[in-house]
Amino acid sequence: MGKHRASDADPTDFDAATSALVDVTGDYEVDVAHTRIGIRARHAMVTTVRGSFGDFAGTAHLDVADPAASSVALRIQTASIDTGQADRDAHLRSADFLDVETYPEIVFVSTDVEQVDEETYTVTGDLTIRETTRPVSVDFTLTGSAKDPFGNTRVGFEGALAIKRSDWGLTWNTPLDTGGVLVSDRIQIEFDVSAVRVS
Repeated sequence: MGKHRASDADPTDFDAATSALVDVTGDYEVDVAHTRIGIRARHAMVTTVRGSFGDFAGTAHLDVADPAASSVALRIQTASIDTGQADRDAHLRSADFLDVETYPEIVFVSTDVEQVDEETYTVTGDLTIRETTRPVSVDFTLTGSAKDPFGNTRVGFEGALAIKRSDWGLTWNTPLDTGGVLVSDRIQIEFDVSAVRVS
């Protein structure tokens, strides 16, 4: 996102010091075309495999005056996982891992939002994978806010969540001859989110 010059900023809409919108309160939808939901896992104890989900939808309500009144909901289609390797993706979609035929969605629904500082929010909620629901907390950083060229109010957030996949019943693994296992239990989920205000 480019910076707005202070002279270009509408003083009623922007804080010239930060080039950000003063009030981003409202209801938002995740802009899938400009959002990435990624995953990272260690493979064979030596490398990191990266991938992402391509099919998802999300909504958020942001309340600047009362952050605790904010909320987030996200639904990810498990079959859309893509690590760039067809055989690996097929295995991840199988019953050994995501079992996409039985469990087509990963769902996150927030239960609490707390503002940590000017740009950071801790979002606590319920994460459901393979019909197992567990509470998690994600720190999101507000990366920017602006009116886009089409007149839409747009906000950006980044965050990451480390989980143990075994906590959600994803326990498949293979031991290595040299010790350790083929796939790490610890998985990182990464969020680079752009959302557009709808009301």
